[in-house]
Parts: sequence; C-alpha cells; structure tokens
Amino acid sequence: MRHPARLGIALTLALATAGCSTAAGGGPRADGEPAARALSVTSCGRQVSFAAPPQRTVALDQTSTEILLELGLQDRMVGTANLKTKIPAPYEAAYAKVPVIAPKIATGEQLRSATPDFVIAGSADLYTKDRAGTREELAALKVPTFVSAVDCPRQNPAGATPFDLLFSDYENMGTLFGVRERADRLAADQRAALAKAGENAAKVPQGADRPTVVYLYSVFNGMPYVAGRTGLPSEMSRIAGAKNAFDDVDEDWPEVTWEEVAKREPDFIVIGDLSERGRPGDSAAEKRAEMARHPVVSKLAAVREDKILEVPGIELDPSVRSVHALGLLANGMKDLGYVR
Repeated sequence: MRHPARLGIALTLALATAGCSTAAGGGPRADGEPAARALSVTSCGRQVSFAAPPQRTVALDQTSTEILLELGLQDRMVGTANLKTKIPAPYEAAYAKVPVIAPKIATGEQLRSATPDFVIAGSADLYTKDRAGTREELAALKVPTFVSAVDCPRQNPAGATPFDLLFSDYENMGTLFGVRERADRLAADQRAALAKAGENAAKVPQGADRPTVVYLYSVFNGMPYVAGRTGLPSEMSRIAGAKNAFDDVDEDWPEVTWEEVAKREPDFIVIGDLSERGRPGDSAAEKRAEMARHPVVSKLAAVREDKILEVPGIELDPSVRSVHALGLLANGMKDLGYVR
C-alpha cells in the first residue's frame, strides 16, 4: 500500500513570491510615476476611479485582505472582516496593524463606522442590503467599491482562466493604489509558479489514462461538496495534467452524493482541510473518516490505497495563496506516481 501523501500546509511558494512588502504611502508610485494623476479601472462592470490612491480601505474578506497585505498596503487599510482561517506567519505583523471591524461578515453599520474611502471584496455577495450594503448604496455615499474579477463571470473576457482573473485583480489594485510595479511583479512570479507546476502535464498520461481527481471541499450534514467545472480546482487540474471528475457540473462547489463520487471512480482525491473554520465535517480527519465508513466510497481504490492529498481548503478558492495549493497538487501527483 502506498504511504499517504500528507502534504504540509506551510506556505512556501505563494507567500515567497513577493514577500510582505513595505507599506506604500500616499507619495510617489513605487514605479516612479506621480500618484496625482487619475487612477481608474473597471470592476465587475462598474468604473472605479480616484484622483489619488485611496488611503482608508476596508477589505470585506480574508482573500482581499491578504492581497492588500502582499502588496504592502496595510497602512492604507482601516478595516478587515470575515477571517476564515489563521493569517499566515509572513502577514501577521502587517495584519496586526489593521483594525478588525467584524470577526465574520461585516454589516453596513460596521463598515460605515470605519469611514472608508474604498471597499474591496472577493465576493459580490458581500455587497447586499443585509450585509455591507449594495454597491449602489455605497456609491451614493461616495465610497467606490471593488469586486474580484473571479466572482464576476458575466463581465469577464471569453477564455480567461480563474488565475488570469486573479492576476488581473493584482494589476487593478496596483493601478488604483499606485503600486503597479509591485503588483506586476507579484503576478509575474505567480505566473512562473503556474508554469513550473505545468511541467507535470507533459509527463502525465493523457487520453483514457489521464488521472481523474475529486476535490472534497466540505461535508455538511453528511453530504459532500466537491469542485465543479467553474471552480479554481478544475484549472489547477488542467495545469498539473489531471482531470476534475466533476468537470461536467457547471458550478464552483456543488453538493453531490457519496454514491455519485463513487460512480466517478477518481484515481485520487484532494481533501480541502478547513479545520480552522471549525464546522462539523471541516477537518481533513473528519472527511477521511466519512469516506472510510461509507459503504460504497470506502471501496474505491483511491480510499483503500490512500491516494489522498490534503491541502489547505482556503487555497482552493482564488487567493494570493492559491499557487501554493497548485504546487502541492503537482508535487502530490509525483508522489502518487502519476508523473512519469
């Protein structure tokens, strides 16, 4: 029996790409251009413009927070919210400088109390009347808003991958904050990480022998949630030379049945470890136990032979950390013998 491919969660590649840069002030841009000229990008169909880089930004989720910290913008932040897991060690000192306006999802009142001049979110559903307020409501208060391109499918160019869209977020934030050189460097470093992971693909059997994978993100009320076609893991699979077994489901994280997982007969399984979130069924150990006791799934070769990789669950959603999960996938496929 093959030894389990238990992959560590230390951030190695993703968080070393650009490091925690020093904070960008309101003076000259990092690439030497003056900060005073108008700064403008389009975010999810809405023009976002500033006469000078924003100085009082609130990030409504951890993904947005960590991108800003990676770009060295902690001194331009007056709030963060919705922390789902521990802040990685390289960001801890910078994160400690940012007020937490809400431990979970921020309300409109909590957001307004921070008096922001800019609000950023990785997900459009954080901008609702019963949450931070709609983008229209915030625009009426003269507060521009930004939504990650990854969560704006109808506005994106055809053929753009989740990683393309994530890198465009870096570049757009670099433009608005006057740190475009820093953002471009981050995007370039992470593109290089994708290319390195992609070296697998030419060495992995294709066609009928191409290995298939199921990504088990969470288990809620005993039911599995897996990666569908539109989620980042499908693109990770393509880059590394595998095939997502649920590529025919047009959702990011659909709820399926254990019987359907068994029917797909994946060659290996990637578990998203969400232990720090703390909900029932979140930890990798709980997911392993659920599969081991299921009368059908337990008979899968991937389960019996422990062809299971564990990655931090938060990294399976688009973020500055996602290239780290891709590296774990690529290395794990080597450990499992799929790379010749």
